[in-house]
Amino acid sequence: MKALDPALQAHLDEGTTTLAWCWRITRADGEVLGFTDHDRPLAFGGTDYEPESGLSASEIRAGSDLSVDSQDAEGALTSDRITETDILDGRWDNALVEVWRVNWEAPGQRVLLRLGSIGELRRGRVAFVAEVRGMAHVLGQTVGRVYQGTCDAALGDTRCGVDLNDPIYTGTGAVVDPIRDRAFTASGIGGFASGWFAFGHLEWTSGPNSGRLAEVMMHEVASGIVTITLLEAPVRPAAAGHAFTIRAGCDKRAETCAARFANIVNFRGFPHIPGQDTVIRYATADGGHEGAVL
Repeated sequence: MKALDPALQAHLDEGTTTLAWCWRITRADGEVLGFTDHDRPLAFGGTDYEPESGLSASEIRAGSDLSVDSQDAEGALTSDRITETDILDGRWDNALVEVWRVNWEAPGQRVLLRLGSIGELRRGRVAFVAEVRGMAHVLGQTVGRVYQGTCDAALGDTRCGVDLNDPIYTGTGAVVDPIRDRAFTASGIGGFASGWFAFGHLEWTSGPNSGRLAEVMMHEVASGIVTITLLEAPVRPAAAGHAFTIRAGCDKRAETCAARFANIVNFRGFPHIPGQDTVIRYATADGGHEGAVL
């Protein structure tokens, strides 16, 4: 049970209340935004809360068990600070949310009802619905390692140990000609073998996507022409001249770790675990029990 400020409790006891919802959102990029369903600006705790932003709250659902509590905040794309591009760009993903109930006549009378993060965000043509998840959702995340044949380290992290800043693994280039929404020909990286950057990452260094990361699906070199295909299309279309830095990728296999990176000593998978044929194969006199994958 929450302990209310005596002044707020006295206001609630009056029967006629002047209450409003306020949301304080801290995005992953550090930007702090405030919104309220009241019809005029509110300010407290160093944050200004924008009115008439199209946000409205559903009921708050909470339980005494460890199930994930949630609330929906529905809104229209009317605020200059809530743009479709930023939503598609992932800037609102997992943003920290504080949900306040405030006496708009005296903002000092308020109570924090929910602390959580942005979960599922559903977008329509002119509106969006953001799910505000309780902190219990963190308990549902997988913790620990998976017993698998491929490596579970991220290329270049401390467990892997490969230095991706080495010029062998990093290149800089620019878009020459967009082919499709997520594919383009590139200059500046013609010295790398085909497939070198597949499963790697590309960071845009100029243009409207500057500072954003993208996953590379394919890297092809044919007749001197380099083609890069991204896993997902950039939110803002790539155009000729947009520069980028691209880093090598890894398919997580032991063979690749040894041949491409000479890093098998740090391989974090279990390449010698028996294949499924060990489980389903019956005894025979002609051998074939080496444990290879069927």
